[in-house]
Amino acid sequence: MLRMTNLSKVYRTHMIETHALRGFEIDVREGEFVTVTGPSGSGKTSFLNIAGLLEEFTSGEYILDGVNVKGLDDNQRSRLRNEKLGFIFQGFNLIPDLNLYDNVDVPLRYRGFNATERKKRIEDALAKVGLASRMKHYPAELSGGQQQRVAIARALAGTPKLLLADEPTGNLDTAMARGVMELLEEINAAGTTILMVTHDPELAVRTTRNVHIIDGQVSDLVRRGPTLVDSKGLANSAASA
Repeated sequence: MLRMTNLSKVYRTHMIETHALRGFEIDVREGEFVTVTGPSGSGKTSFLNIAGLLEEFTSGEYILDGVNVKGLDDNQRSRLRNEKLGFIFQGFNLIPDLNLYDNVDVPLRYRGFNATERKKRIEDALAKVGLASRMKHYPAELSGGQQQRVAIARALAGTPKLLLADEPTGNLDTAMARGVMELLEEINAAGTTILMVTHDPELAVRTTRNVHIIDGQVSDLVRRGPTLVDSKGLANSAASA
């Protein structure tokens, strides 16, 4: 589904060269739910932006659903992003002056779907997140958890192969975060691959795998029961993720 090999990302200014990612390796298989953890400044944001085709990498290889991303022009990257990817952000990014129906509709219009197809996709997506009865409400009329569900519906309406989530529970209280996580687990169980950045170790242990990033490099941890076990078979507590 997603494979990065020996990937690097270097930010250059007139005086400074900063290596955000170096020798970065990851392979996310179709149907996985992978969490990405690591301290601030470790490279998580650069990785997610590159995975989402929002930012270019400096060297290495990135294969997304069989397509080699390197060398694609802006139009090709936009087309691939629109066809393959869905995004969920910590801040919801809903348009306050539009109701839920129209918020979900916006990216579908960019995709060029006709009105009948858009209507079906919007209604199906809002039903999946439990908000079919509130599609004419506005974001300000919803709780934080409900707004995040709208953001998830907006991403699902495009039927992405890969869902990229950046701290989707970061602005929610514990109960709301639990509800959003359960929804993401249901979406993953239905077949959508999910890649989620989180600082919450309790969420990390609930997924297929935890990829821990330190200094722009990856430590790939596989979940086995209540602990995370690295490639050398050394157990790590969930909190260490």
